[in-house]
Amino acid sequence: METFDPAELPELLKLYYRRLFPYAQYYRWLNYGGVIKNYFQHREFSFTLKDDIYIRYQSFNNQSELEKEMQKMNPYKIDIGAVYSHRPNQHNTVKLGAFQAQEKELVFDIDMTDYDDVRRCCSSADICSKCWTLMTMAIRIIDRALKEDFGFKHRLWVYSGRRGVHCWVCDESVRKLSSAVRSGIVEYLSLVKGGQDVKKKVHLSEKIHPFVSKSINIIKKYFQEYALVDQDILENKESWDKILALVPETIHETLQQNFPKYHNSLQRWEYLMKAISLQDSTKNDKCGPCLEWEIMLQYCFPRLDINVSKGINHLLKSPFSVHPKTGRISVPIDLQKVEQFDPFTVPTISSLCRELDAISINDEGKEGNEAESDTKRRTRDYKKTSLAPYIKVFEQFLENLDKSRKGELLKKSDLQKDF
Repeated sequence: METFDPAELPELLKLYYRRLFPYAQYYRWLNYGGVIKNYFQHREFSFTLKDDIYIRYQSFNNQSELEKEMQKMNPYKIDIGAVYSHRPNQHNTVKLGAFQAQEKELVFDIDMTDYDDVRRCCSSADICSKCWTLMTMAIRIIDRALKEDFGFKHRLWVYSGRRGVHCWVCDESVRKLSSAVRSGIVEYLSLVKGGQDVKKKVHLSEKIHPFVSKSINIIKKYFQEYALVDQDILENKESWDKILALVPETIHETLQQNFPKYHNSLQRWEYLMKAISLQDSTKNDKCGPCLEWEIMLQYCFPRLDINVSKGINHLLKSPFSVHPKTGRISVPIDLQKVEQFDPFTVPTISSLCRELDAISINDEGKEGNEAESDTKRRTRDYKKTSLAPYIKVFEQFLENLDKSRKGELLKKSDLQKDF
């Protein structure tokens, strides 16, 4: 993969915003078919410029205004906020208290740093293929629940560009949800609780909720390869002590004595499961499968940033934004191919600009068509780069949104005919 030099970012961004950013699709998304008057115009955008200059409450009349401003400012980062009662760029002219966030997609932010107590390969901002499985499991678990338990249809999953993933739930009814309802949804999706000082972060009740058992079924598909082989969570005393803190003290001594006799995490896990079931049959402790599941959930279950999801006015990084440290583009993830998604093969702004240079050299002398419109040229440009498949995923998402909107409109007109 192309090495990225942050010093080149200002020049690369000019090219990216001029020739690659998918403005038409982006506007099509946030305009939501223009069904609600001023929906796009009342949306907040925030730009982070060079040297961390941060500009909030930007808003635009239309696609072309957004384009002009982005090409003028060349933001290092773009965040999307809520749809407000008034135009955000006029918020200072509105009388105090009248300027209110009214709607926004329900969003989720899952960041690898929140798993630092349970991943052994990397820490803080670093990621590798061994811990990326955590994000794969998170997408599978959260997406299943959003779709099956809540019935949400339009879910856009996006790679953050560095060490995490975001989800935008865009159904019309969801965008109208209050902060209290959003909190309730995140609460439902949260099982790992407690800060750094809390050792045991998952407590299951005797009655297992279907959400828990369905999540466990997903984790089971990955657990052996991810936790016992790649993370090697019972490799040595230091790592197994963390797991002993999650099981009853009555079996600690036996485990400490016997763990060294086994050769690897797979064998030790098997022994641990036997010890737990023996303990279960001799005592009435809440143990057994619950205990096994609590450990699996603590090591593998998604960890959501609750505040990002519950606040309607909370900003979240925009899809197709560039990560200023890695240079990677924040690209949509194809839900049909979550397992195949590899953050290390996501195009960087430098690799895309290099591809553009190659296109320009090839196209020189081929076409004397000066009159070609900017939009046409841009469409042609990104289609010839490695950004193309990701824009296709985004377009498929938009297609489904459009179909659903047309279906709703038809339903409404049919109902009106009935009266």
